[in-house]
Amino acid sequence: MNCKIYIIADAEEDIISIYKYVARNDSIQKAEILLKSIEERISNLSELANRGHIPPELERVGVYEYREIHFKPYRIIYQIIDYNIYVHCVLDSRRELEDLLQERLLR
Repeated sequence: MNCKIYIIADAEEDIISIYKYVARNDSIQKAEILLKSIEERISNLSELANRGHIPPELERVGVYEYREIHFKPYRIIYQIIDYNIYVHCVLDSRRELEDLLQERLLR
């Protein structure tokens, strides 16, 4: 399946925040490498969209339409609708995410 990928505004903000944090606290070069790696991971979804699993925080409340893949400590949360993939979040898995996921994805 070749899907078209859309990164919604919240996910774009997540990616920008991650980039800025790494650039400020480590180096711009590492931030660039991380950004390219996240973008590559997202772009790989176009051919293997179903490989992700349902986020456990959402599964516990009966929400099954979202999937996630991981890259390093980051979770990429997305939804497949027809042949389109909508990336909703790119979040640091070291944070408490249950409330954030429910607030952001179920509004």
